Amino acid sequence: MVEAFAVASGKGGTGKTTATLALGMALAEEHDVTVVDTDTGMANLLFHAGLSDVETTLHDLLVGDADVPVAAATYERHGLRVVPCGTSLAGFEAADPERLREVVATLAADTDVLLLDSPAALGSKSAVLPIVLADRTIAVLQPTIPALSDGLKVQEYARSYGTGSAGVVFNRVRERSRVDAVADRTREYFDGPILGQVPESTAADDARAAGEPLLAYAPDSPAATAFRAAADELTVDDGDSGAVADRFRSAVVPERP
Repeated sequence: MVEAFAVASGKGGTGKTTATLALGMALAEEHDVTVVDTDTGMANLLFHAGLSDVETTLHDLLVGDADVPVAAATYERHGLRVVPCGTSLAGFEAADPERLREVVATLAADTDVLLLDSPAALGSKSAVLPIVLADRTIAVLQPTIPALSDGLKVQEYARSYGTGSAGVVFNRVRERSRVDAVADRTREYFDGPILGQVPESTAADDARAAGEPLLAYAPDSPAATAFRAAADELTVDDGDSGAVADRFRSAVVPERP
């Protein structure tokens, strides 16, 4: 079985990468999980996962004339398989986003859950592609009306490509009254449920500075506890790995978002 989730936000600063790794580690208690940093232009998952010194990344798999096996850019960390993306401008310019289809298809053949840490903005082919490839999206939002609007743009793109919604995670929550008001709007306009509400946390900032995922650095913190609760609310559908891989390989790459 396998299901691919695009973890998306519509804008930066929501804690999307922290959320991706936290959900991944929580889901890994019951599933075989692979996390891929598909933000080829502004990657940072490698810093969160302690992989800043690795030699081979997703960029190397996306170069048109490269013959690098996917396994060479896949690392076992914190109970997960992690495929980080590089941060160099040269790597970004050389990467062919269409090759991401084959990479994801290869990974889909050997995992239960794929989490695609997606680009924050939706203004290019490479940014929209993870949403096209995913079965469902997980929107990571701060509890504000502008953030909700950004999340609705993600949902609009997802709907247009036939990608479903797994739900919303409110992250970096500071005021209960504010999140309650935004939650009412969310239930009205979003397809999926509210999976969880994660409080603002200095532990999350400290974990990033230490180069560790939150659930490894501060597993008993309120934020880590909230992410585990959100993962518990997330259903994982059974999908035939071969069929899903074939779908990824044949996915239509959008010319314009």
